[in-house]
Amino acid sequence: MKILYSHRTRSADGQHIHIRELTNALGFLGHDVMIAGPGGVDHVSANLGAGGGRGFKRFAPAAIYEAAEFGYSLPAYMQLSRLAKAAPPDILYERYNLYFHAGVWLKKRHGIPMILEVNAPLAEERSLHGGLALKAFAQKSERSIWRAADIVLPVTNVLADRLRAVGVADEKICVIHNGVSKKFLAPHDPNPIREQYNLQDKLVLGFTGFVRDWHRVDRAIQFLAMHPSDDVRLLIVGDGPARDSLEALAAVLGVAGRVVFTGVVQRYELPDYVAAFDVALQPAVVDYASPLKLFEYMALGKPILAPNSANIREILTQNKDAILFDTDNQDDFEKSLSELVEGRELRSRLGGAARHSLERQDLTWVGNAQRITAISERLLKEKR
Repeated sequence: MKILYSHRTRSADGQHIHIRELTNALGFLGHDVMIAGPGGVDHVSANLGAGGGRGFKRFAPAAIYEAAEFGYSLPAYMQLSRLAKAAPPDILYERYNLYFHAGVWLKKRHGIPMILEVNAPLAEERSLHGGLALKAFAQKSERSIWRAADIVLPVTNVLADRLRAVGVADEKICVIHNGVSKKFLAPHDPNPIREQYNLQDKLVLGFTGFVRDWHRVDRAIQFLAMHPSDDVRLLIVGDGPARDSLEALAAVLGVAGRVVFTGVVQRYELPDYVAAFDVALQPAVVDYASPLKLFEYMALGKPILAPNSANIREILTQNKDAILFDTDNQDDFEKSLSELVEGRELRSRLGGAARHSLERQDLTWVGNAQRITAISERLLKEKR
């Protein structure tokens, strides 16, 4: 079928990864996917024009910037409308963004069935973390977009409850968690990375991602200080605003020599780094999120330490395919991590079970594309 994929994402972070992997998977299944976003129009490709474009936000008053976000819906709608007239799509698939009404306008004007992917309640998220000048307008905008779509795809059941709470009909909601690409399912040799960072014969605790304070990687550094064995190392794969404070903490606690920061790692290299982990860490999580790293850890058969929160329990089961700790209790984090560090057989069992659980649930991008295909076929059947 012909799928028009609409988004308003410029960043080169997990959002870009999600867009690229899902559109590539839909293309792999034989669909004709046209991508429309700030970078222009493209068919399935490795480059969606991510990056840059935030200069205006740095100097504009918040209310002006948010009004401009809403205003961007008009040229985006005009772009979508031109595409829909030139090559009518069967399905409009949109990645939700705050104040972004272009897809809803296209659906109403052209009668194209609309699927809306929702990764976060952005009015709530930005109000808590980034600040919103037009809070009431943002909430109204968000609710109207969510309610207008034919089908809404939240990434967790926790997020689905947020949708229901503002009036999205239950029959419109279908939870589709994030996934992993085939390259993470292939075998990867851990030795080159271990040799590169002098980790031979060490037990490696690993974390991947753009490191922010809320990721609570400091918990792992504090663990090293509590466990002075030189055999344990922490490998932080990535960079980010929290790096300086984490390096300072490691120095204060006397474990700087046991913490390795790789800096930015290209996406195609990431499986090789995760392969070098003995224990994979998810020290904290946003309560409605579906963390990409979690599925990547699972795919490579790594024993996982993660928060015992509802969204994580949608994927992992305590003591079956992961160790889940009480997020409000630093002692429980240390106790749980100690069990994994000291338990070779436990690590092997949990890692194998995590890989099996991912395969059993088909938590892959191709699996997600197949689910979206089935939903699209149902919508088209109902339309006829």
